[in-house]
Amino acid sequence: MRNRILICILLLYAFNSKAQELTLPQLSQYLADNPFVISPTYAGIGDHIKVRLNGLTQWVGIEDAPDTQSLAADGRIGNKSGVGFLLYNDSNGETKQRGARISFAHHLTLDKYDDEFLSFGISYNFNQFRIDIENFVNPDPGVTDDRSTTNHNFDVGVLYRKDKFYLSANASNLLDKDLTKFNPVSEPNALRNYYLYTGYRYSKNKNSKLEIEPSVFFQWFESDGRSVTDLNAKFRFYDFEDYYYLGVTYRFLNDQVGDPLYIAPILGLKKSNFYFGYSYQIILNEILGFSTGTHVITIGVDLFQGLSNCRCTY
Repeated sequence: MRNRILICILLLYAFNSKAQELTLPQLSQYLADNPFVISPTYAGIGDHIKVRLNGLTQWVGIEDAPDTQSLAADGRIGNKSGVGFLLYNDSNGETKQRGARISFAHHLTLDKYDDEFLSFGISYNFNQFRIDIENFVNPDPGVTDDRSTTNHNFDVGVLYRKDKFYLSANASNLLDKDLTKFNPVSEPNALRNYYLYTGYRYSKNKNSKLEIEPSVFFQWFESDGRSVTDLNAKFRFYDFEDYYYLGVTYRFLNDQVGDPLYIAPILGLKKSNFYFGYSYQIILNEILGFSTGTHVITIGVDLFQGLSNCRCTY
């Protein structure tokens, strides 16, 4: 009886969170100084080729819970453009997906004296989704082989920056997905979602060792009108070019503001060209009786420093 209850709860939670929608699950990994994972507009911003390896282990303690690994890298080409790629592997019980994303961004200077910039980005996405029936117990006799599909899609975005303020607007999965091998009646084929990411990096003065960064991430899904919001706060402590940070993120469905999906403390550091970030998302919904949370780990390295003649990529 307990297992049946757990399965029902997980299915309901999966419906609400849409953890596997032929795309990379978006949790708090972007807060590990890695906004490129949510928007192509960040490709090429910075002095290095940035390489980030992310690992997500959701619903710790629950067998066959979602598990995701991704590798992202981006760097500058020329003085005003950037390219990047992202590879990911995601498993959720007997459903598996692998994908790749190739991105291009171009950065414009609106006012070089006020550090006002505008960036445009586009990504091509490739995804292979598969239902593996090897381990099914008492499978449906109508399902005689693994079901799989390959999808191609695109993301677009725009990023506005002025001094330490930033605002990114993005549209993801612009094309409908292929449902020919699944149930086209009950399965939504429109996976378009739209999201905003905005924040401000505040410090008392240029010599201050403390920087405070409040930010907000908002995501809306076209298929069923769901939307989620992250409220974030980070505190960076600088030691010359190295830094350490602590923070917290609070995620909720926008029709349930006072009933969060999770609260996640975050911490990390950048030492020389090495980067490490960690977050533990403390679950605050029905799954709490079976699992306390989700691990999110980011390991990174910055390679091949190359300064640009344009401040738009600083």
